[in-house]
Amino acid sequence: MSSRVGLVAFCLIVFAVGCADKNGNWNNPHAPEKEHIRVMYSVFTSPPKNLDPVRTYNLDEATLIDQIYEPPLEYHYLKRPYQLKPLTLRDLPNLEYLSEDGTIVSEKSEYVTYSRYTFQLKKGIQYQPHPAFAMNDRDEPYYSFSNESSARKFRILADFKHVGTKELVANDYIYQIKRMADPRLQFPIWDIVSSYLVGMKDLRREIVQARRDNPTGWLNLDTFPLAGVREIDRYTFQITLHKKYPQFKYWLAFHFFAPIPMELDRFYNLPGQQEKNISLAFHPVGTGAFMMTKHDASSEIVLEKNPNFSLTFYPSEGEIEDESLGLLADAGKPLPFLDKIIFRLEKEAIPIWTKFLQGYYDRSGVGSDSFDQAVDVSVDGIALSDEMRGKGISLNMTVEPATYYMGFNMLDPVVGGYSEQQRKLRNAIAIAYDEQEQISIFRNGRGEIAMSPLPPGIFGYQEGERGLDEEVFDWVDGKPVRKPIEIAARLLSEAGYPGGRDRVTGKPLVLNLDTTTSTGDAARQSWLIKQFNKLGIQLNIRATDYNRFQDKMESAKAQIFFWGWFADYPDPENFLFLLYGPNSRTGSGGSGVNSTNYNNQRFNELFDDMKVMPNSPERLLIIEKMLKIYRKDRPWASSFHPRTFTLNNAWVKNFKPHGMSQVTLKYQDIDIKLRENRRGDWNKPVVWPLWLFLTFCFLIVFPGYLAYRRRQTQKII
Repeated sequence: MSSRVGLVAFCLIVFAVGCADKNGNWNNPHAPEKEHIRVMYSVFTSPPKNLDPVRTYNLDEATLIDQIYEPPLEYHYLKRPYQLKPLTLRDLPNLEYLSEDGTIVSEKSEYVTYSRYTFQLKKGIQYQPHPAFAMNDRDEPYYSFSNESSARKFRILADFKHVGTKELVANDYIYQIKRMADPRLQFPIWDIVSSYLVGMKDLRREIVQARRDNPTGWLNLDTFPLAGVREIDRYTFQITLHKKYPQFKYWLAFHFFAPIPMELDRFYNLPGQQEKNISLAFHPVGTGAFMMTKHDASSEIVLEKNPNFSLTFYPSEGEIEDESLGLLADAGKPLPFLDKIIFRLEKEAIPIWTKFLQGYYDRSGVGSDSFDQAVDVSVDGIALSDEMRGKGISLNMTVEPATYYMGFNMLDPVVGGYSEQQRKLRNAIAIAYDEQEQISIFRNGRGEIAMSPLPPGIFGYQEGERGLDEEVFDWVDGKPVRKPIEIAARLLSEAGYPGGRDRVTGKPLVLNLDTTTSTGDAARQSWLIKQFNKLGIQLNIRATDYNRFQDKMESAKAQIFFWGWFADYPDPENFLFLLYGPNSRTGSGGSGVNSTNYNNQRFNELFDDMKVMPNSPERLLIIEKMLKIYRKDRPWASSFHPRTFTLNNAWVKNFKPHGMSQVTLKYQDIDIKLRENRRGDWNKPVVWPLWLFLTFCFLIVFPGYLAYRRRQTQKII
């Protein structure tokens, strides 16, 4: 028995030493990498559902595919305000305005019927290696089979051993635009694009009919015409829109407009492929800096440097402070710097945080569980804790281009409507509801009170007293201060509810907050009730599941609710359309983004003028008029812009948060030597318990061994 104990102890020590990495760390969760390979380690918390660029509208999925695909334009990595630049184009698209008969007219002409964009591609851009591009000796696709039996030996994408590449051409972008019209692909912004891009609705009707005639076969979209898109030559194409739509340029930097060549669509629609998940939904293919070499949603997703990536360089210009922050140290160097990015599945926040502190993840957010350990909050503001500074960790605080708000259903007979009394009721609630307290208590200060729907970085956002919401705040000693509760009580009385009771019936005013069951814990609900109790209003929280909540929103049966919007593109239209009457959630037939069903005719008229204007003093004046109407009507009780905290270990280089674009990893770098050294310092193995255990085992085993030897000696005698 004692000999067995010793053997177990010895095996444990050998196993532990054998599991150590080259720095002697026994707890490294990552497999060893080749020398000098620059690997970034990150996480994903839920498996991606679809990586087809025409389908996904999910931020986590965009983090993956935006490193792989290249739409025509991209945002400048360093410059703010956000600035578009060519990506696969030689220059920004050439924009012309046309009359009904096709004559070119001035932008300000009353005869503008169409907007025409002309795109000229750079030559020589190549796709990543992929079997879809493999060709045989006859210059035909290497893989081409007509039935499932021929496809049986190809169980996964790696079974296709032959790969090739092809040059990016104009038709690849045209093919992707045609894919938007296929109803099977459920293009998320179909309503917007089809209302502007000439011929899209006609193309959809043709595709629907073709699928009726051939329900199971592949449709080669090259055989379908699209009136609003024209190929000029191999590297040049045009897109024609109805009227003016200035925001279209921003969509050109979105992965929806990334190229998908016909060859790729054909390959993924070979018999039997979709059933084996050999499809764009799982295996994206592009011309970007990285390509996906592993997709295991239960474990890890790996991106590696695309060997065919076109020569691209790190920017040499940015904001004033970028040089002092070291963000221009790599100016002019070829991209990307990283060789590989490994995304590991982590479902819980605590393991992510622990591994980040050990140096095994390069970056981390700051959640509520780790906030006190990461950050110090004082009268001087928010700063890193001593522990984080001691590790050389840096903190980036960014106000997101997003707005979260508490909204009123403007169709509701109590909190909705446009009478003076109804406006005063909503303004009274807006004053009583302390958004700053909510941010401090439940978001650890990670937010900025909104004075309008427009977040920082969006044209029309104004700081200081000029941007003040004067219906709710006063400007005192250089900062906004919420109006006294006595003002709110007076407004409530003038609205017909003195002390929170109906002046006519004497009954208490009871309002309903409709929400999902995931709104928060009892402390948050108690806090919400307290906000309304300041005015004597009784708040009834009606929690339900997500589907039921959505039904209430669709049928205008919700009364008060929480909602939010994250920018698709950096234009005020993308936020002010949340209050545009024709976009109402209920009964409008529009986009439905106007969750409050707010409908002010004058606001709508100003919006129609503002949305097609370039940024200018004239546009700003119109926006100010719109905000004045919004504040008077008060369809939103209160709102805030979320603030994101990001921690980077000292070896992460060139990190700058970008609220609009996920195309950021090709600019970032890792100092692998510094990471190795820090990991070694932070993860020194504590071996004395093992040696103590081994000594203990030896003290048990050795006397037994001596007794055994004595017995053997006695037998011999």
